[in-house]
Amino acid sequence: MTIKEIAVVLKENNDFEILTHNYPDGDCLGCGYALALALRQLGKRANVITTDKPKTFKIITSTVENEAFEPKFIISVDVADEKLLGANEDKYRGRIDLCIDHHGSNVVDAPLKYVDSKAAAAGEIIFELIKELGAEVSRDIANCLYTAISTDTGCFRYVNTTSRTFRYAAELLDIGCDSELINKLMFDTKTKRRVELERDVLDKMIFCADDKCAIIYTTLEMVKGMGDDETEGIASIPRQIEGVKLGITIREKPDDTYKVSARSNGDVDACAFCKRFGGGGHIGAAGCTLTGTLDSVIEQLKAAAAETL
Repeated sequence: MTIKEIAVVLKENNDFEILTHNYPDGDCLGCGYALALALRQLGKRANVITTDKPKTFKIITSTVENEAFEPKFIISVDVADEKLLGANEDKYRGRIDLCIDHHGSNVVDAPLKYVDSKAAAAGEIIFELIKELGAEVSRDIANCLYTAISTDTGCFRYVNTTSRTFRYAAELLDIGCDSELINKLMFDTKTKRRVELERDVLDKMIFCADDKCAIIYTTLEMVKGMGDDETEGIASIPRQIEGVKLGITIREKPDDTYKVSARSNGDVDACAFCKRFGGGGHIGAAGCTLTGTLDSVIEQLKAAAAETL
């Protein structure tokens, strides 16, 4: 589909539910709430469905209060696989009418689909769509979209950042988004507990593949009492080390699984690496889920990293 065709479809329908992935980040939340605000401007009913509302993103999630209505059209944003809907998977599997995403590995089964793998963030796509809908990009919408784009590019530092990214960010600044506040909240503010976690993570860091790969991990005990928003961004730590081409972060989850995030500076395909374990994502950032003990998961990843590097 084209952006123009999507806009026509949305104008012809009503009573939308917009789905975000589990462990929601700035991109999926920014997309969901920006699109909901735009659709409501057009006189339509729209709710955002998320498994969590991390307090870090209150500037976004406070913009829309869900209303009571029977949904007639389901949209997923920044969701590469229905498995990533988490607790909402069973309810919405096979019910998504329109999938909007920027992951080239997208496998969502939807009759209508728009995937732009060149977009640095799904927020870039939603920005284009909102303009095509003819909705006003209000300050609240601009805050949502700036958060989406800035967080998925590491404040415009990651390899996925393009000239389009900077142009769209400039437009959002011209509209009046609270960029200073958003940058401070997303990139320059840490709780004491978060700093203590980083110290613990660094102390347990593992190097392999001739020091070209660095692995960090968090256990349930290490993050006890912390919200997902407090652990956001941990995955960027390993790839900041000079000489490391592949940074891997392992997070123990309550369901006896381990969520793996792989990051690179573009010279290693993180998506291809995670596909070995049934995952996917982008060249610079990807993820997968493994089962077993922490030690066995680490050994699997070390072996794969040795082969890759």
